[in-house]
Amino acid sequence: MIIEPRMRGFICLTAHPKGCEKNVSNQIEYVKSKGKVNGPKKVLVIGASTGFGLASRITSAFAAGAATIGVFFEKAPEKGKTASPGWYNSAAFQQEAKKAGLYAKSINGDAFSDEIKKKTIDLIKKDLGQVDLVIYSLASPVRTNPRTGITHRSVLKPIGQKFTNKTVDFHTGVVTTVSIEPASEEDIANTVAVMGGEDWEMWMTALSEAGALAQNAMTIAYSYIGPALTEAVYRKGTIGRAKDHLEATAFKITDNLKKVNGKAYVSVNKALVTQASSAIPVIPLYISLLYKTMKENKIHEGCIEQMHRLFKDRLFTGGAIPTDDKGRIRIDDWEMRDDIQKKVAEWWEQADTETLPKIGDLAGYKSDFLNLFGFGFAGVNYAEDVNENVPIEELQ
Repeated sequence: MIIEPRMRGFICLTAHPKGCEKNVSNQIEYVKSKGKVNGPKKVLVIGASTGFGLASRITSAFAAGAATIGVFFEKAPEKGKTASPGWYNSAAFQQEAKKAGLYAKSINGDAFSDEIKKKTIDLIKKDLGQVDLVIYSLASPVRTNPRTGITHRSVLKPIGQKFTNKTVDFHTGVVTTVSIEPASEEDIANTVAVMGGEDWEMWMTALSEAGALAQNAMTIAYSYIGPALTEAVYRKGTIGRAKDHLEATAFKITDNLKKVNGKAYVSVNKALVTQASSAIPVIPLYISLLYKTMKENKIHEGCIEQMHRLFKDRLFTGGAIPTDDKGRIRIDDWEMRDDIQKKVAEWWEQADTETLPKIGDLAGYKSDFLNLFGFGFAGVNYAEDVNENVPIEELQ
């Protein structure tokens, strides 16, 4: 079939298998061009099919030569219907890992469930024995708690008072003002239940009790802080409350992993274009201004550049892992540089529909958004008839 992007609001309903393949191969080539990392050897990535999780898996495999197991929840293709982009990303990763002679297997299912936890642990025990790194990178808006059976849905809302500020429709470039009503206590609790640290702790407890963690095993989850511009809707909103819980959970997990001398960290990453961030009011405008500033200063990074730097310059240097006063790894250091944030704040005041094409990088935002779904890559013939029914090798 001929596959073109079909948009509905902040979602693209189609994905291109050849484009997703190109996305993965580009990331692999970047990692290989940067040389080896003396990193982990047996890695579990929970949320392995897109974004930071996919980049973490690629870095583990192609920079450190690690065996990897990836867990994700993706929609398989049907005749005349494309799969979700994470499905095609994972298919491409498996093919490249096989070519490189690297162990790689994947599990598709609800990572919040006890069933998928057990299936993953059984695979680790059977094939790898133990893992020395666990990446936790889930970004689902919905979670059913396996203990209670209750389904929780996260919301993107401020806490305490109504929030009003600028935002942009990145499809049209129109800058408008948006208002968001404050969250209820139930909204906050649900968002923490979905995006906080409870499931991460469940995973690490299950792995530990099964003896599936190596001595000195490490686990990393990802977070975001951001600037004052976005904090009302992000860090001081419902998502921020969930991130606070996630970060506090790292200390609990570390305490629980004493018998293997294990350690849990939260890495605070840079703002990037993701399916989730595109739906958060204010964030697309902030990112378009940030991209422009960071590109001008030659310090812009995408997911793969961030994760490679995290592994090479923070996690696996052979020395102590540097953290801030709250125990977090700060790989958002370039984004949060004073000169970068000062410039973004100046441009924020000037930003409107007329000025944004000059002071922002909306084109870069749109390009990155389309890339998420396999569109817009050089070297891919999008007019070509392609097979949408791509299998994932070694899918368990």
